[in-house]
Amino acid sequence: MYRLNRAVAAVFVIFLMLMTLLSGCADEQSDEQLSETRLLLDTFCTITIHGNVSSKLLDEAFALCEEYEALFSITMEDSDVWRINHAEGEPVSVDSRTIEVIEAGLEFSELSDGMFDITIGRVSRLWNFGSEPFMPSSAELETALSTVDHNQVRIVGDTVQLVNPDAWIDLGAIAKGYIGDKVAQFLTERGVSGALISLGGDIITVGNRQDGSPWRIALRDPFGTDEDRLGVIEASGISVISSGTYERKFEVDGVYYHHILDPSTGMPAISDVVSATVLMEDAIIGEGLSTAAVLMGSKRAVELFDRVGGLIGAALVLENGEMIVFGDMRLSG
Repeated sequence: MYRLNRAVAAVFVIFLMLMTLLSGCADEQSDEQLSETRLLLDTFCTITIHGNVSSKLLDEAFALCEEYEALFSITMEDSDVWRINHAEGEPVSVDSRTIEVIEAGLEFSELSDGMFDITIGRVSRLWNFGSEPFMPSSAELETALSTVDHNQVRIVGDTVQLVNPDAWIDLGAIAKGYIGDKVAQFLTERGVSGALISLGGDIITVGNRQDGSPWRIALRDPFGTDEDRLGVIEASGISVISSGTYERKFEVDGVYYHHILDPSTGMPAISDVVSATVLMEDAIIGEGLSTAAVLMGSKRAVELFDRVGGLIGAALVLENGEMIVFGDMRLSG
């Protein structure tokens, strides 16, 4: 582990090619590169593929994202999460994939000593970090905080129960990693030579770029503009996952409020970590680690990294402009 001055934050992808138009029918196989962006999962999702691919395959990959969104969305009526949250404490039969994500969330709740908590749903729904930002009152937060406790989640067979009937779960801090893993698996099984899946701050790579070189993931300077970057990660078959306090925020009376909420206060997390970037094979683990790192602060985050198997590397950008680099995190120009 070593320290660098003023480094990077969340990930954004530099695509060297825009969407390539195919000749012939839409499902014709091609060795060209295809890329498309759609608004899903409350973010812009881009999937780039090459090698024995077709536009139909891209459609199928995005359809898979939609399928998972219909399971994990906290706002989509009749999703598994929606049904759990509106069951008033009764057990709810859900899809096995929903249970996988909930179990992963509960594991991170334990690893982070409760700083990562999927039962933060009542709290997170009080805030709005979109086009019409909204900050809840102290009274609203106090009521919502009384429902936050990951120990109240019960899983028996294919059922999930919230012991507190007023509690809500929110899988938004971990679901995109799971979805990215599944889309990568789907594309691999369909014979894609290389793919780059960008789901907000989650980047999942399959194989290499079309020319055989690793995918190049640019890291943005959180203290600069969207175009400012301080390094590039070369990635082949791994996930590059970032969480940061700058991603979604608004200002009230000179104070900035970001979207990573502390489950003990209901307010945006206060720590020395501005952003965390994690390299993992499994994106779902990387997403849990990156979010927990921002919540816990650098000292406890490094201790967490030591306890989690499979970590390839990580970078924590601190509020003073320094960066802690952990494991095999290599940046190039």
